Amino acid sequence: MKPAEGSTVIGKSVVIRGELSGEEDLYIDGDIEGTITLKESCLTIGPNARVRADISVRDVTVFGHLTGNVQATGRVDLRQSAIVNGDILAGRLCIEESAILKGSVELKLSSEAQSKSSTAVATPSASVEASAPLFSQPQA
Repeated sequence: MKPAEGSTVIGKSVVIRGELSGEEDLYIDGDIEGTITLKESCLTIGPNARVRADISVRDVTVFGHLTGNVQATGRVDLRQSAIVNGDILAGRLCIEESAILKGSVELKLSSEAQSKSSTAVATPSASVEASAPLFSQPQA
C-alpha cells in the first residue's frame, strides 16, 4: 500500500495522542488516539496503523485496525486486512471479503445528492457483528 501523491504521511513509528485535523489528504500508518477531523479530505489508515479515534472525514479507506466511530460524507472502504470496531455513518460503504466489522452501519445520501433526487429515498441501516468474513463463497 502506497500513499496517494500529495498526501501527508504519518509513519508507522509515529505515536499521536489528541486531536488531529486538517484540510488535506492524510495517510496514517502509526498509532493514533483521540479524534480525527478531515471534513473535505480523504483518510487512509494503512496496514500497520492502530487508530483509536472517532473520525469525521469525506472518505476513508481502512487497511489496518480502527476502534472508534466513523462519520463520512462520502465513501468508507474496508479492505480485506481491515479490522473495525465501531459504528459507521456514511454515504457509501464497500467491504472486501475477509474485512472484519463489529458495529452498526447507517448509509445516508449527502444533502447535495438528496436535493438532486425528486423521489423519496430509503435509508438503509444494519447492525453487523462478524469475526469471520461477512460474505463467503458458496461451498461446492
